[in-house]
Amino acid sequence: MNGCGVEMKLPALAGALLLAAFVPVCSATNPFNVAEVAASKCAFCPEMIRVPEGAFDMGSPAHDFDGSQYERPVHRVRINAFEIARYAVTFEQWDACAKDGGCRHRPLDHGWGRAQQPVVDVSWEDANHYVRWLNAKTAGGFRLPTEAEWEYAARAGRATVRYWGDRIDMNRANCDGCGSQWDNKRPAPAGSFAPNPFGLHDMLGNVWQWVEDCWHDSYAGAPQDGGAWSTNGDCSERVARGGSWNYSRRFIRGASRERFDAALRFYDLGFRVARTVR
Repeated sequence: MNGCGVEMKLPALAGALLLAAFVPVCSATNPFNVAEVAASKCAFCPEMIRVPEGAFDMGSPAHDFDGSQYERPVHRVRINAFEIARYAVTFEQWDACAKDGGCRHRPLDHGWGRAQQPVVDVSWEDANHYVRWLNAKTAGGFRLPTEAEWEYAARAGRATVRYWGDRIDMNRANCDGCGSQWDNKRPAPAGSFAPNPFGLHDMLGNVWQWVEDCWHDSYAGAPQDGGAWSTNGDCSERVARGGSWNYSRRFIRGASRERFDAALRFYDLGFRVARTVR
C-alpha cells in the first residue's frame, strides 16, 4: 500500500518505451496512481484509459457529511486492472451506432447540440445495446463498468469526498451549485473540466453514468472483488453514479449513488464504457 490509501501493483514494463506510456500522478498531496492510455481499436471507439489493479475503501467515509445509508457500510474492495473511457459516450459516438443500425433509439439533444456533447436520454438497456454493437465492431471486451470499478476510477486514489478534496470548490464540475457556466442549465461538452489523476474527465457532475449493478439499499454483503452485484437486489432498477448538471452539489461526491428504472430515459442520464483487460 502506498501513502495514499490505495494498494496498487504496477504492470511489468518491457523497456523504456512502455514505461513512457505511463503517467505518474502522485505527489506529496496527490497519491501515486498510474493510468495507461490504451491504444484505440477504431475511429469511433471511445478513448480508453487503463487503470491499474489495487484496493480501496468503497463508500462514504465518516467525514462525508452528505453521505447516506445507501453508501454504507464502508468496505474494502480489490480491483483488477481494467480499462474505462476517458469521457462519457458522446452523441457523435452514439450516432455512429445508430447510423450502423446497432442502436435503434435516437435520443434528443434538447437543443444543446450533438457531436461532443455527452449522450443523454439513454436508458440502462440502451447503453447495453451500444455496448453490444461496440463489441460486434471490435475485438470485444466492452461493457458497463461495475459500481466498484466506477468509484475506484472516480476516486483515483484519493480518500477525500471528491478527487480534488473535501470541499466542492468552484468550476471543478457541472452541477446545481458547482460554479460553472453550465450549472443547472445543460450538460457541458465532454472534457470541459480538468481530469482526475487517472486522466478521466467528468466523473463527477455533468451527466449521471449508468453502471452494471442492480440496486441494493446498502453495501451489506456487497462483493469485495470489484465484480458487479447482480444478485439479491432489485434488478429492475440499476445504479447510476456521479451526479449531474441539474442535481445539487451534495451529489457530486465519489461515493454518491442513485437508482433509476433500467428503462428510464432522461435528459441527465448518460454512461461511459469499460473494457476487460485481456
